[in-house]
Amino acid sequence: MDTASRGTRVTLSAAERARYHRHLALTEIGAAGQEKLKAARVLIIGAGGLGSPAALYLAAAGCGTLGLLDFDRVDVSNLQRQVLFDTLAVARLKAEAGRERLAALNPEIRVNAHALELQAANVRAVFADYDVVIDGSDRLSTRYLVNDACVLYAKALVSAAIHRFEGQLMTYVPERGPCYRCLFPDGRDGVVASCAEAGVLGVLPGVLGTLQATEAIKLITGVGEPLLGRLLTYDALEMRFQEFRVSRRRDCAVCGDAPTITAPRDQDSGPASAAPGGVRRLSATDLKALLQTQTPLLIDVREPYEFAAGHLEGSRHIPLNQLPRRLAEIPKTSAPVFICRSGGRSLAACSMALEAGITSPANLEGGLQGWAREVDPTLEVA
Repeated sequence: MDTASRGTRVTLSAAERARYHRHLALTEIGAAGQEKLKAARVLIIGAGGLGSPAALYLAAAGCGTLGLLDFDRVDVSNLQRQVLFDTLAVARLKAEAGRERLAALNPEIRVNAHALELQAANVRAVFADYDVVIDGSDRLSTRYLVNDACVLYAKALVSAAIHRFEGQLMTYVPERGPCYRCLFPDGRDGVVASCAEAGVLGVLPGVLGTLQATEAIKLITGVGEPLLGRLLTYDALEMRFQEFRVSRRRDCAVCGDAPTITAPRDQDSGPASAAPGGVRRLSATDLKALLQTQTPLLIDVREPYEFAAGHLEGSRHIPLNQLPRRLAEIPKTSAPVFICRSGGRSLAACSMALEAGITSPANLEGGLQGWAREVDPTLEVA
């Protein structure tokens, strides 16, 4: 699948042939694939932990035009994971500092710096000059805006997210599979803790960002099978990848049969802003104390094999990929406690619950790993 070519054939210079020799030696890519990369126009949303490795590898690979969109400035705390920057870049605009770094890495490409905040009012103009979008944003509102714009403007999207020690990745191509909203119908900022609030393993975004670059290269050159209809998850502590099949939802608000989102919108300007409540955060010791006085509804959103290995007594099992169609089974005022292995999937479940009007959902921070560590070391956590 060639998502980048706009009908004008590009050729490689002698300098480019020398630079990309290892690509040219791959029969799957060769000169034709490298020419597609040279013609490609890729927009990277967020020059942070995910955007840094994605941008570096796409620049090194010879992606002809890269857009780097970020309105933030480099902070010293970013340097633990945002490898696009060094100490001298602290306090500089990420988009500008990133452009200089990428240009130094590969002067054969063009890098556009977009030092602005992506909003519904400007997303169409920003996206117009690009064919593939890589979403490395750390705000849910931006993630949904990017997804919706890619669906509405027929742009390929590679989306990733990270939390503590876990990450997830999926790819959307127009008319070929489900979008991000098909899996997570909606959400708001504050539902998922930021890196500053929850912490993040420094190398984690390097893994996911590199995978995003891999997916983009595959889309551009047409080699391999992209992650269409598949959610890839990564657990750094267990060094484990898992894959979950995702189907397009006919009732999806943006890519469904009768979409209700027909133009990009800022997340807090639509109906989602009226959703009740927030998310309660419970540590393992908090939940232990709660269980001594109450009988909360515990919902374990892990996979069947994980649940079978060990779970909290009285937990109800609803795997995360089944949750959107089973939310009606959860009473609106039950204040459920969502549980997973380390807290990432259960946070996503809290987002879904809020959107469905379920009040005061709680997330077990640190998941069952935290429970085993702090409360019951005999619990087996798969």
